[in-house]
Amino acid sequence: MEEAKQEFTKDGSVDLRGRPAIAARTGRWKACSFLVGYEAFERMAFYGVASNLVVYLTTELREDTVSSVRNVNNWTGSVWMTPIAGAYIADAYLGRFWTFTFSSLLYLTGMILTTLAVSLKALRPQCTPGGGCEPATRSQVAFFYAALYTIAIGAGGTKPNISTFGADQFDDLDARESRTKASFFNWWMFSSFTGGLVAVLVLVYVQENVGWGIGYTIPTVGLALSLILFYVGTPFYRHKPVHRRNSANAAGAGPVRLVGRVFRAAFANRRRKVITGDDQFHEHDAAWYAAAAGTKRRLHRTAAFRFLDKAALVVGEESPVAAACTVTEVEEVKLVVGMVVVWLTTLVPCTIWAQVNTLFVKQGATLDRAIGRNGVRIPAASLGSFITISMLLSIPVYDRVLVPLARRRTGDPRGITLLQRLGVGCALQVAAVACACLVELRRMRVIRHSSLPITRGGGTVPMSIFWMLPQYVLIGVGDVFNSVGILEFFYDQSPQGMQSLGTTFFTSGLGVGNFLNSLLVTAVDRITRRGGAGKSWIGDNLNDSHLDYYYVFLLLLAVINLAVFVWVASRYEYKKEYLLEDDGTASRETEMAAAGGKGKVVERSKVIDAPLVAVEDVRAV
Repeated sequence: MEEAKQEFTKDGSVDLRGRPAIAARTGRWKACSFLVGYEAFERMAFYGVASNLVVYLTTELREDTVSSVRNVNNWTGSVWMTPIAGAYIADAYLGRFWTFTFSSLLYLTGMILTTLAVSLKALRPQCTPGGGCEPATRSQVAFFYAALYTIAIGAGGTKPNISTFGADQFDDLDARESRTKASFFNWWMFSSFTGGLVAVLVLVYVQENVGWGIGYTIPTVGLALSLILFYVGTPFYRHKPVHRRNSANAAGAGPVRLVGRVFRAAFANRRRKVITGDDQFHEHDAAWYAAAAGTKRRLHRTAAFRFLDKAALVVGEESPVAAACTVTEVEEVKLVVGMVVVWLTTLVPCTIWAQVNTLFVKQGATLDRAIGRNGVRIPAASLGSFITISMLLSIPVYDRVLVPLARRRTGDPRGITLLQRLGVGCALQVAAVACACLVELRRMRVIRHSSLPITRGGGTVPMSIFWMLPQYVLIGVGDVFNSVGILEFFYDQSPQGMQSLGTTFFTSGLGVGNFLNSLLVTAVDRITRRGGAGKSWIGDNLNDSHLDYYYVFLLLLAVINLAVFVWVASRYEYKKEYLLEDDGTASRETEMAAAGGKGKVVERSKVIDAPLVAVEDVRAV
């Protein structure tokens, strides 16, 4: 019986038919290899569209600079916001696998429609051999944007679930697998940006020099092949069971309903006094959590947001509520509130990232892009490849060199804490914006001292595009800390059973960042025009605008945001969980928590008379 029990995973994961997953045959990197392959092709498809979209809108659909930037930001923002719905559907109803399955087919449909929109003569503006194009008709514009937003809807079910589904392939309660999982998100982002590198190096060049139709067909075919690769790995996948949400079952309370319930109870008990000690707080016993089979873990009470603790006060005659929340439910809401606060500090970095596919591209398009003796002109969007190259070079250094060195000093399995990693990323983004501002100041100085009529005509500035290289490299290195850190932080700190929804904190931050950039660009353009009498900071002709002023504005926002983030991070309390173990004679409940996020383990054990699920390896999660 003991050997049969050890054959299965310890975290309650199952196969596609709902049977307990066999540990030796499923999960781990064997399963993740299929997911990583999909992610590389999907990123190639997404960046194949997003990286050069602003160029297509301005050159083919004849949109002005502000409109094209706004439309790119709105579409990209939608791509990153729809995962909120996709994650909720996965966590509450369909599970990650089936939600991804249906959404990926919609994603592929959107890619096919977009490819048709840029390929068929009837669906795109007609251009003359001299380069002039007729204005796009309303039906052509409508079809193109309908195709784009079909991609955005499909991305809603794929983005939050594929990375989380990959993390599900590692058993948190197995010591060896949990150590391997610590590197998963680093290598996941490595594969993601490998696909992005192909897009900005190859696809962007093909789009501008061979044809938009070919440039979109390649990633569409790649996406279709990656889906086939994903389904080939189906027998090896582990699945987390879906638990239907209902009000009668506390373990199944949805996140929105749970937050509302805890806040209502805390408000109702606002006049009740809290006395030191845990006896006055309502909590299920260890047998209840053992029966949950790993779908809900007991959380240790923390000092954060103490006003919410009153929601867990034991119901008495003086209590105005019918039933108390448990300490674990209160702590789950505290985690959500804490993640929201951290999420707010990631919006400015996400707004800065939105410049990469918009204003950075427009800025680079004004510079000298010729390389080599033959004077081959590289697309401005191709400079984004240095973000990817910087990440691909930095991730192995971070994972294999910096983390082991920091681990010896701090004792943290991650080397540095999750929020320390985010802080380094925010600081590097501040440096990137400062570089962009300095490059723009030099570009404006070259324009003023140039004898060429480039101010009025918007011609090429006699300055190499590679002056922009430092800002791209800094953003790439910063993403190793920032983007990977944000994804890992929200997955790690999410309450049990809400990991997909937690991952949407990452995607929605990118979405809101794009919407904020759209709002900022529109507002700055209108304000600086002063009713049409002034000169816009972000005009159609950047050679006669003041993009440097806009970059200074972004730099001030980034510095202020970094200060706020440091303040928030210094007060954040990391998740603390009780796990269950069995010493052979008596079952024990053990608190395992990362004390202050620094990797030190706090243990408090007590003997429990109820039978519990046996777990050999207990670790800080």
